[in-house]
Amino acid sequence: MNLSELSNGNEGVIVKVKGHGAFRKRITEMGFIKGKKVTVVKNAPLKDPIEYQILDYKVSLRRSEAKLIEVVTVEEAKNIADLSYQGTISEDILKQSANKKHRNINIVLVGNPNCGKTTLFNYASGAKEHVGNYSGVTVDAKAATFLHNGYQFNIIDLPGTYSISAYSPEETFVREYITNENPDIVVNVLDSSNLERNLYLTTQLIDLDIKVVVALNMFDEMQRRGDRLNYEQLGAMLGIPFVPTVSSRGKGVTELFDKLIDVYEDRDEIVRHIHVNYGEPIESAIEVLDGMFIKAGDIANRISPRYLAIKALEKDKQLFDYMQSNSNIYSDILKETGHLTDKIEKQSQEDSETIFTDARYGFVAGALKETFKENPQTRRRRTDSIDALITHRLFGFPIFIFFMWLMFQTTFKLGEYPMTWIEAGVAYLSDFVSSVMPDGSLKHLLVDGVIGGVGGVIVFLPNILILFFFISFMEDTGYMARAAFIMDKLMHKMGLHGKSFIPLVMGFGCNVPAVMATRTIENRNNRLLTMLINPFMSCSARLPVYILIIGAIFPENAGTMLFTIYGVGILLAVLIARLFKRFIFKHDEVPFVMELPPYRIPTLKNTIRHMWHKGAEYLKKMGGIILVASIIIWFLSYYPQNVDYSEDFDTKIEQLNTEYASLIANSSDELAQQYEEELTTKTDSIELIKNGEHQSNTYIGRLGKSIEPVIQPLGFNWKMGVSLITGIAAKEIVISTMAVIYHSDEDTEDSKQLITQIREETHPDGRPVFNKVTAFGFMIFILIYFPCVAVVAAIRKESGSWKWALFTIFYTTGLAWVLAFAVNQVGHLLL
Repeated sequence: MNLSELSNGNEGVIVKVKGHGAFRKRITEMGFIKGKKVTVVKNAPLKDPIEYQILDYKVSLRRSEAKLIEVVTVEEAKNIADLSYQGTISEDILKQSANKKHRNINIVLVGNPNCGKTTLFNYASGAKEHVGNYSGVTVDAKAATFLHNGYQFNIIDLPGTYSISAYSPEETFVREYITNENPDIVVNVLDSSNLERNLYLTTQLIDLDIKVVVALNMFDEMQRRGDRLNYEQLGAMLGIPFVPTVSSRGKGVTELFDKLIDVYEDRDEIVRHIHVNYGEPIESAIEVLDGMFIKAGDIANRISPRYLAIKALEKDKQLFDYMQSNSNIYSDILKETGHLTDKIEKQSQEDSETIFTDARYGFVAGALKETFKENPQTRRRRTDSIDALITHRLFGFPIFIFFMWLMFQTTFKLGEYPMTWIEAGVAYLSDFVSSVMPDGSLKHLLVDGVIGGVGGVIVFLPNILILFFFISFMEDTGYMARAAFIMDKLMHKMGLHGKSFIPLVMGFGCNVPAVMATRTIENRNNRLLTMLINPFMSCSARLPVYILIIGAIFPENAGTMLFTIYGVGILLAVLIARLFKRFIFKHDEVPFVMELPPYRIPTLKNTIRHMWHKGAEYLKKMGGIILVASIIIWFLSYYPQNVDYSEDFDTKIEQLNTEYASLIANSSDELAQQYEEELTTKTDSIELIKNGEHQSNTYIGRLGKSIEPVIQPLGFNWKMGVSLITGIAAKEIVISTMAVIYHSDEDTEDSKQLITQIREETHPDGRPVFNKVTAFGFMIFILIYFPCVAVVAAIRKESGSWKWALFTIFYTTGLAWVLAFAVNQVGHLLL
């Protein structure tokens, strides 16, 4: 806990002191160092400042200053030392507990996109975060713990960012996390193959005056190119240790954590704070503002005052907003900043921010000139050779379209084989449970509700794994960034940015992380627009519905139909984006700036791990929301049992049996067999009518009948309507709902095959429910209508308003009805 949280009379032992510069120096000189006991004497009448006793004298600290001192209390010491200990905690035990807690090191990973930061995080922590070879995969902080040499590392993987200038959401997030959470050490992960650009972020971390260790990642790529870097000399120049790593293979990771311990314990001789020299008159201006920030205190206690001075001169909006909201503290600084900035810009005839940027790159260039030697032999890189074909102005689009078609074709065709095996296993389990359990509600619940509902969805697991394998492969190789490059002009025609393409393609996997990935889009209008059209990208949850309907109605053109549905979604996204850009969002140009990383061959381990990680999430849904939904749907479709039928079906069946019994007994073997087949057909027909009437009078049937007038113009019956309602929670539940509902004819031989049941489902007048037009309209409705609840919640969170979440619900559902109606009307006119 923090020192500020202790109550009057309580005592604790100092674990670590956070903060920067003059504040940290002053506080440690006063005796606030690791292992020293401090006691709260009293709070001032207004609860601030607080009087403490340390080293036999009393000292007063503001509450904001005391927040920067971490302590261990007596109660915490009991837990750390021994949970069963009931005696008096001595000062030695307190100090031992403080020392033990001191061995918890909080580190954050910071670096440019594509530098291998998340790969390092995965290797060190054993986590399963996905690694993508393009900007914006990590859009939130990921946490894990790692034990090494008696120390516990609490690792935070922050979003990839090129700087911490607070222009994009990632930059703001990274900067606020570092300045607010005060990690013990920042691990700056660099891509060794692109040092000049990556070191720009390092210069900003230097300005922050925090402990930094650099992981020179992908060091093997630089060596293969024949480049040479004297990283020890570079580290000595910058006051930052450099450790070569190849995180994809775990090389150098142990050495990196050894170095982190040395830096944390202040044992590394290299570590020191240097100043990036920005030249006159900037340094003079920084000195003036530095002193003013120190005098003001406040945030200068936890953030380097030199850094604050630099940000003020760069006209940082976030800092200016804060100072203006606290004008009683910063009014003089605001005036002096304006005066100094005007003076600098007049002398240099440049914007102040540009001056700082040029100075940083100049500093980096100077440091690399001393320590880096590039291979003089020029050669065409592998990436350039591949790009010559992949991004070719004629071949780029056909290759992209072919790859997408191949993905969907393989998803359907290759997935058929394991899908058949799983389906057979589910059928065997269903038969086994049916044979060993006595008739009753529990048997029906297990067979129709649990096995039928969950089993109806789980058979599509192979298809989802194959889809995620392709998406993972595109991300890991770097092709996804090229797809964005190829699609930028089309995105621009839609009024979007090329970066919007990446969240849209991610939507094929799941719309929730895709909506979160829109954080990488700097412009708010483009970000909102991308969120609103993202649900048109068919997520993996919709895939089982498509495969089921296509397998039943379009088996001869399965791959093409699947590609068509996805294509319709993309086309709708284009059209709706154009419409919204014209009438809802004002048109504003945003430059297309996105890194095209080098192609990398993904390790099969990482690709398989990502694929299976997503598959495991799908399986968790089976045991969670889908299992619960299946049981609820079964209950609604099973009860009430007492139904008033339009006629006495049981008597009718008995009469048929009696009538045919005499016919069969008095006929030849051949004619008797014919009579038996007639009897079976007639009794099955009566049973289907009876079961149909029973279902239409169950709770779920009544619900379906109540909405049937709304969906009847689309060619849908009440069973389809109920499936659509349950699909609001999660689109996979559409399948489990149909699996439960269509078990009404369970006495027939074909009842175990959901595809067969859908194919043979008829209206009372004998017309098939699912003809080609209705099936296509149903898939269109599934594609467009109400995104699942999780997507709505993600849109609410990312947009910051329920307005856009509710708008998404209503406009997608309304559009789905209109298009499904159009498909039904036009389709039946043409066919």
